[in-house]
Amino acid sequence: MFEVILTRRKRFGWRWQVCDQSGKKFADGFERTRPSAKYHGERALFFLLSQAHLRNRLATSSED
Repeated sequence: MFEVILTRRKRFGWRWQVCDQSGKKFADGFERTRPSAKYHGERALFFLLSQAHLRNRLATSSED
């Protein structure tokens, strides 16, 4: 299970992170606005999940 975490950074903006349940960070970044940070965090999560799906499909097709 992965989650997107948004953290307010004093006056400078928002930090986003994509982490698993154990807290291991898979992606992170910094944006000026919360909506932008939310967008980029969710985009990174989608990319991470789509790459895992493609990797699983390639591994299954190579076993055949």
